[in-house]
Amino acid sequence: MIGGRYLLTAGLQCCRCRVSCHVIRHYSFLPDDVKSLRAVVNPDISKIRNIGIMAHIDAGKTTTTERMLYYSGYTRALGDVDDGDTVTDFMAQERERGITIQSAAVTFDWKSYRINLIDTPGHVDFTLEVERALRVLDGAVAVFDASAGVEAQTLTVWRQAEKHHVPCVCFLNKMDKPAANLSFSIESIRQKLKANPVLLQIPVGSGKSFSGVVDLLTNQKLIWKIRTELGDDGRVFESKPLDQSDEPELLQEASEARTALIEQVADLDDEFAELLLTDFGDNFDAVPSVKLQEAVRRVTLARKGVPVLCGSSLKNKGVQPLLDAITAYLPAPNERHHDLVRWYKDDLCALAFKVLHDKQRGPLVFLRIYSGTLKPQTAVHNINRNSIERVSRLLVPFADQHVETPSITAGNIALTVGLKQAVTGDTIVSSKASATAAARRAQNDGGARKKRGEDANMVLSGVEVPDPVFFCTIEPPTMSKQADLANALNCLQREDPSLKVRVDPDSGQTILCGMGELHIEIIHDRIRREYGIETHLGPLQVAYRETILHEASTTDTLDRTVGERRHVATVDLAVRPVDIFSSGGLCELDFTEEVEGQLSPEMKAAVENGVHTSNLQGPLLGYPLLGVSTLIKSVKVEPGTVPVMVSACVSRCMLKALRLAGVQVLEPLMSLEVTVGENHLSSVLGDLAQRRGTVQDIQSRHDNKVLLATVPLAEMMGYSTVLRTLTSGTATFSLALDTYEAMNPQDQSILLKRMSGLL
Repeated sequence: MIGGRYLLTAGLQCCRCRVSCHVIRHYSFLPDDVKSLRAVVNPDISKIRNIGIMAHIDAGKTTTTERMLYYSGYTRALGDVDDGDTVTDFMAQERERGITIQSAAVTFDWKSYRINLIDTPGHVDFTLEVERALRVLDGAVAVFDASAGVEAQTLTVWRQAEKHHVPCVCFLNKMDKPAANLSFSIESIRQKLKANPVLLQIPVGSGKSFSGVVDLLTNQKLIWKIRTELGDDGRVFESKPLDQSDEPELLQEASEARTALIEQVADLDDEFAELLLTDFGDNFDAVPSVKLQEAVRRVTLARKGVPVLCGSSLKNKGVQPLLDAITAYLPAPNERHHDLVRWYKDDLCALAFKVLHDKQRGPLVFLRIYSGTLKPQTAVHNINRNSIERVSRLLVPFADQHVETPSITAGNIALTVGLKQAVTGDTIVSSKASATAAARRAQNDGGARKKRGEDANMVLSGVEVPDPVFFCTIEPPTMSKQADLANALNCLQREDPSLKVRVDPDSGQTILCGMGELHIEIIHDRIRREYGIETHLGPLQVAYRETILHEASTTDTLDRTVGERRHVATVDLAVRPVDIFSSGGLCELDFTEEVEGQLSPEMKAAVENGVHTSNLQGPLLGYPLLGVSTLIKSVKVEPGTVPVMVSACVSRCMLKALRLAGVQVLEPLMSLEVTVGENHLSSVLGDLAQRRGTVQDIQSRHDNKVLLATVPLAEMMGYSTVLRTLTSGTATFSLALDTYEAMNPQDQSILLKRMSGLL
């Protein structure tokens, strides 16, 4: 019998048992005491956590976010993705489809910490949303389906986190599923992500009997029981030390797992290893949990290992310990090293990483503030646009509901009204003078490292935008709607830099370029709903690329008279193929030392423009080039020759060199993962063979087969409908862009004939 219960409005609520000592923990506000964003804590920078939730589609990111908001006291009820009433999935398309399409930021507090969280999409078509979120975040929570482990898009978002050196915590979700498997998930993290999982919890029960976890650091058992008098929302759970009354199998498993944890952390952290050998050599179990936690934090921040926790967000189990892990193991903003920012000292320095359009308030610009303080009604300087704008209002983001605030300090995420020119990737500072002063400090120190994207103007490196892989024509219903459509596309491009719009020079048609079928479908739907324009889309086409096969050198001279002026330029250059992976798919440009020294800045810019123009339109089919390195060996310009003529000469010389080198078409290749019953496996394999697919592996996962393959993107259009028909709706699949691969001669010939027919 439980006696002496004390219910508080927030924080730790407990009651003591007369029989066995245990604690009922209540980690949230009572349902009637929903917190206001105006009351969110504004602590020291060391108690701020900027985190993202990332995962494969349907792993449970949004559900986990929803539980975090509820347990921290910022929502009155638990939202559900299937019901379309979650906080962060507020777009009509998100609620209809049950998926996250755009990242959403929310701010809340947990205990004495302020958490700025961004819930990101899991679909490959919206990978830019993950990219720009990770660019400004300090830590990330990777959510996994415990029955599937690492999936296709998990690999993509993990690589993005690694690129930005973001420390991560792993959360094995859906432990209540019958097929959930802790050891399988841990091994998939180790094998597929090449990470070092540090297991901090083990589950109590499995499948439907999953009831809680054992915290290996403290040897506490945390149990969520169904309590009719307090509801079954997971706010209340019991915490008690493991003792002899527990199941022998659980005691043995916990003991072995804790010993393995201590040994693993000792291998990864020298300080902890020294403590272990010096003070606890005879008994590792006597290591204080505080010391072990400190060591795990050091391992996490150094990215030597990733803490792994488990639970079931949908069943309201394990989320509060995850929140504790976020505050305990992920870094504060002042623990992340941003070399450029330190030169600004206490002056404002911020990065615009997302833009939304509001019909009443105009453009809403999300800023990550790295230094200084931002206040409303203050003028700021946009270094990238070389413009001064005024922040009219300052808001704390909470999905689509925002609250005004008098100021936001360094380390936080702000939402601003009034910045009409800023776009994703712009650097915002307090004034041009502060940027000049920062540049002077960096120059005087002599230790500033020149990085890509960071120049004398002290510009922060922006957000890397992936190239589109699909394109189609888009037409308004009548010519009178053409201007409205152009305005809508401009607004959508500003919101979503992965959406590209261009006009075909021959036909005059507007071309819409996107990251996939779903991406373009969503854009089409948004134009209809938000801008009231019923547009027509042409058939989808794949955005191929071109590359070269060999090295080639050539020289070209342009001699042209315009009016009374004669323009003469001679260019000598060489092109060579480079590995797509090592170059990041980008084309490279280098100058010999002699050319570098003799060219004026104006003429150098003209040469760069000529090469860039050629890289955008390959000589075979007009697709952009990939993996081509250009070396400018000589540039001779007669007096009076204008830069545009130099650009034209370089472009013409590049075209000759590319043709001499031999041009090859590259097509985007997708990683495909299909989970299918064994009775439908042969049908799926036969269909893949017709799609030019290459099977990499066939694995067993419980009662199903998991088919891993690579398939050309051009062959994947409409695949979901076909797979549903072949398997009677029982199979699931996921896609992720893998690489670009050379087309075989037969397929390239077919493509060339088709393109010639179109022309």
